[in-house]
Amino acid sequence: MRSPIAPRTASGSRPVVAQLLTVSLLILALAGCKTLDDEPGAHVAGWTLIDPTQRHPIIVSQQPSTMALRVARGSQGLTPAQKGQIATFLERYRVADAGNSKLVIAVPSGSPNESAAVRAVGEIRQLITAYGFSEANVAIEPYHDGRDAGAPIRLSYLRYVAEGPECGRWTTNLAEDYRNLPYPNFGCAQQRNLAAQIANPADLLGPRTMEPADQERRAVVSDKYRQGRPTGAEKSSDERIQVKTFN
Repeated sequence: MRSPIAPRTASGSRPVVAQLLTVSLLILALAGCKTLDDEPGAHVAGWTLIDPTQRHPIIVSQQPSTMALRVARGSQGLTPAQKGQIATFLERYRVADAGNSKLVIAVPSGSPNESAAVRAVGEIRQLITAYGFSEANVAIEPYHDGRDAGAPIRLSYLRYVAEGPECGRWTTNLAEDYRNLPYPNFGCAQQRNLAAQIANPADLLGPRTMEPADQERRAVVSDKYRQGRPTGAEKSSDERIQVKTFN
């Protein structure tokens, strides 16, 4: 008489169950290989971009800033109002450029007011020198205009402009983000405010150019160093820290 719990043959159902378990384990193993790279969004080496400067970059570009001065035929130079306009333009050039662009002066050539324009350019160069700009930062270029009796003198330079990112991407439900990763709009407002508030956008590209060293001060410090004296500035008794001790 055959026992009801006797082992089944190869044609029974037990090998089929074993095969189903094997296939299930293989599917689970393949599902476990899924990484964050398969998810939509910005990724670098399998990790979501966290730095706002990379996620929401500020675009810095150069745009021309120009000013035109019309000089009448037969005039002997600039008017007081024109000198004031040039002074304001040079102040903007000093703040917005910081030595990264040349100041270009376009002078009309062949026009009826050519002689008056040349005299006015001489005064403009004197104003530029008085404001502390070097001749190396100034470029004078002629342009042909033989029909305009009052052809203007054009002053121009390239200024840096910072353009902030566009914000407002709320495509992620923060209440159901199980990955706990930065949301798409993270840091965008900070970058946009920085682009709007920065005084000189060229600072976002690199440090400013250094001014020449003070040769007289360098000579004084070197002499003190050779004599074995303190090289720092001497302080008065009022500037020194007074330490009192109590017994």
